[in-house]
Amino acid sequence: MAVRFLNRDVSDLCLGKPALRSIPENATVAEALLLLKRSGETHVSVWNCDRSSSVLEKAKADDDGCHCVGKISMVDVICFLSKQENLIDSSKAFEVPISKLLPKGDSIVRHLEPNSSLLEAIDYMIEGTQNAVIPIYNYASTDSRRQSSSPRSTHHNGVEYCWLTQEDVARFLLNSIGVFSPMPTFSIESLNIIDHNIMTVGYHDPAISALDSITLANIEQTALAVVDNDNKLIGEISASTLAYCDEDVAAAITTLSAGDLMAYIDYGGPPEDLVGLVKMRLQEKKLGLMTKLMEEEFSVSSSSSSACSCSSDDESGSSRNGSGRYSSSRRSEAITCYPGSSLAAVLIQALAHRASSVWVIDEDHNLVGAVSFKGILKVFRSIANARLKPETENLTTQ
Repeated sequence: MAVRFLNRDVSDLCLGKPALRSIPENATVAEALLLLKRSGETHVSVWNCDRSSSVLEKAKADDDGCHCVGKISMVDVICFLSKQENLIDSSKAFEVPISKLLPKGDSIVRHLEPNSSLLEAIDYMIEGTQNAVIPIYNYASTDSRRQSSSPRSTHHNGVEYCWLTQEDVARFLLNSIGVFSPMPTFSIESLNIIDHNIMTVGYHDPAISALDSITLANIEQTALAVVDNDNKLIGEISASTLAYCDEDVAAAITTLSAGDLMAYIDYGGPPEDLVGLVKMRLQEKKLGLMTKLMEEEFSVSSSSSSACSCSSDDESGSSRNGSGRYSSSRRSEAITCYPGSSLAAVLIQALAHRASSVWVIDEDHNLVGAVSFKGILKVFRSIANARLKPETENLTTQ
């Protein structure tokens, strides 16, 4: 039954999902920033419509030569602006094409046909794919095709797309978790899915020293653990929290410690004393353009009724007010479990808190490792391997 369940069409998971917002890869950072704020979405798909592109030669492009080559988020913008050269001249950084922000090497997005199996999607995600791009609607009108060149367009050559994340697949599996019994009741330790190769930063360490780790955590959809001198977990800096921040957080990364940065990006907005501290240190570093950026952001947010309101009715756990500032139901407080916690319990924790990974600690609160959606998907995939093996052996003996 489990194998048959995993062989269902991946398009089944797209029912009710909204169409992708898209932006061309030659759009600027400023244009991507505007679209992210206006759309209220955490990620926007990036498309290449150049028929001569080497990217398209290696993949199945749409009939109009367009292909999704990546995704852009507020985290990408924040990490980009946090680089020293961009802090010095932030106005120039906003004019850089977003293609420069996309990860090098293999793409973290992949096109799949609607009749591709869920098993195939899981295999790609285990290999590193973060988003599976799947066509969902077909529009025959030429008017919709003309819109494909617009940065706000969601369809290409009359076709709209959705994408599936590792979280989407994990949630779908949880809804039918009885199919995989008794495996969900096993401990994460016995299933060997605790990743001990985790990224950490000291509470008092400069946040800027962890910029590469924050960037990698964003690419891999994990998080950076903030620990004390005894390796006890204090909190985290995660892409899922940064995604609801504004670009002025780049100034906080540059000037604050990792511990203060957690407070700065936490749900409820940055404390006034930290805002003042960031501005003072920017002036000391003679980063006047970044100071001006902060003042513009906070002057806009202060003119609205609430810069950090969060609606409980919002499905994504996030909201955006008129100023463009985001808020998130996620906090910088880390979500934790124990080696003896069951797979089902950890999966429920991750989905309930919209956390891409759950930290594993021992009874003394020492950090042991982490469990990610990728690790969880590996377990469900292993069931298919185990169930298929006896069938293959029977065929061989015959």
